[in-house]
Amino acid sequence: MSGMKPEHDDTSNLPPLGPTTEPLANASEFTSPRTDANTWLIRSIGALAVVGAVGSGLMWAKLSGIQEQLARQSADTGSQAVEARVTSKQAEELARETAARLSVTDAKLSEVALQRSQLEDLMQSLSRSRDENLVVDIESAIRLAQQQAQLTGSVQPLLAALNSAEQRLTKVAQPRLAPVLRAVTRDIERIKATAVADTPALLFKLDELVRVVDTLPLLNAVGNAPKEKPVQAVPTTSWAKAISMSWWEKVLSDVWDDAQSLIRVSRIGKPEASMLSPDQSFFVRENLKLRLLNARLGLLARHFDAVQSDMKQANDDLVRYFDMQTRQGQTTLALAREVLAQAKQIEIPRVDDTIAALTTAAAGR
Repeated sequence: MSGMKPEHDDTSNLPPLGPTTEPLANASEFTSPRTDANTWLIRSIGALAVVGAVGSGLMWAKLSGIQEQLARQSADTGSQAVEARVTSKQAEELARETAARLSVTDAKLSEVALQRSQLEDLMQSLSRSRDENLVVDIESAIRLAQQQAQLTGSVQPLLAALNSAEQRLTKVAQPRLAPVLRAVTRDIERIKATAVADTPALLFKLDELVRVVDTLPLLNAVGNAPKEKPVQAVPTTSWAKAISMSWWEKVLSDVWDDAQSLIRVSRIGKPEASMLSPDQSFFVRENLKLRLLNARLGLLARHFDAVQSDMKQANDDLVRYFDMQTRQGQTTLALAREVLAQAKQIEIPRVDDTIAALTTAAAGR
């Protein structure tokens, strides 16, 4: 409004005033547009004022809503801050409690790890001690069986000890004891393939020979049981029975059989056996038993040369002084010759591979 110039300043273009009434009319004409302009201006200013007032009211109302919203948000933020502080305190306490529990758990975990390591060491030590005890036990058993085999002359104790060791090693199934198991298996196969005199069987045979000597018939023995005559078939008809044999023929047959038992005619190849007296026959039997007993002692002592000498002499005595034509004599002579053939000097096989493997396993190499 200040930029607008007043219209009364532009009077140079107006017509000159006169004495007539014409100027008044012209004045009224000129004043009417000014009044309209002022009115329009006032109305515009009023409208602007009203618009400004309304806008101010709306702005004030909006600002009031914003203030209320900010107040509510501030209150909510304050409550949330309080809750956040409470929650942070709880979280801090929970973190402290968790840290304490974690420290306790770490301590327990370290203790469990220590106990586990100790338990593993104990298990390893127990396993090593068990294996060492097993090795020592097997070695002592095999050495004892070796001594028994040397004393008895039989490989059965040694085979029994090796078989037992093989079974125990198979059950354990330890890799470091595998060489011992292979050595035991090789020794078992080697012993089974070796021909060794069975000393217990030879001792039993010698005892049987000693027992039979007392009942073995000598060459100078008389009164041997006569041989049984074959039984002749008796005819079934009465006529055949009447002519088969009379009573006197039976009597003569019996007398002849008795005479045959009293008188014996034979060829004597060795007269010293037939010339023995009853006392000498007793000493022949006793000397034969002594030779057999000496052979038994020599077999126990592993003196096979003495056993061979005694058994050869015993066989000669059997052939020279005893009747070998009977079944008992033939059986006895065959038994004596069997003992002579089996009583040979054969070394008991040693188990050096197994002992070496056991020594290596005990040393831990």
